[in-house]
Amino acid sequence: MKGAEPDTEEIQFKASIKGEFKDISQRFSSLQMYSMRAEADKLTLVRIESRDIQKRPYLFYIFELGRNSLTVSYTRSRDASVKMRRLFVLKNLLSVLSLVSDLYVVDDSDLFQHVDSAIDDVINALSPSYSSLFNNYDSLFNEYRELKRLNLELQASNKELLVRATQLESDNKALKERMSKLEAYSDESLMVMVEDWIESHDGTIDINEFSKSHNIVSTRVEDVLNKMVSQGYIELRG
Repeated sequence: MKGAEPDTEEIQFKASIKGEFKDISQRFSSLQMYSMRAEADKLTLVRIESRDIQKRPYLFYIFELGRNSLTVSYTRSRDASVKMRRLFVLKNLLSVLSLVSDLYVVDDSDLFQHVDSAIDDVINALSPSYSSLFNNYDSLFNEYRELKRLNLELQASNKELLVRATQLESDNKALKERMSKLEAYSDESLMVMVEDWIESHDGTIDINEFSKSHNIVSTRVEDVLNKMVSQGYIELRG
């Protein structure tokens, strides 16, 4: 719990410096999450992860790069896993050392042995149920990625359908406007127009020509002609 003092652990490695501490500190200047303190014979990196209620550092780890040794110190809350905490700190140590591998060298066998041991401890600590859970998670994650891919494809298809629907709606609106214009004449008005046409064309009417001339569908002209014949306004010639 946060109310109790955390446990502190320390690991030491044999090391040697090939460059100067000032050169190493320049490499570390980009590590904003770390505080750095340079001294004549060592360089110290500190990362504070959390503080207690009095604002004092609670969880933290420290890397002290000396001329002949590297010291790793870190705290661990008493209810946390010893093995997971050690592996976490070593993982961050490797990330830091990778930035200065040509200037600062840690004994490989010593470092690899600690890392291998930490990984081994964590793997052996995993229960069968946890391993099963991890396998299920891995399977579900693959399914999630496939569903995400299908979702992106559906979004693209929906976008295309939306564009097509918008175009169809625009075309439908244009057709309605055209039909409205074509049906603008009442039957009575159209009958008068037909009579005028017949009188000016020697008693004849070409339905297609009349339709094109007045921008009216030919079927409506035919309907009006039939109506005029049935009501005796015009007579069909044999």
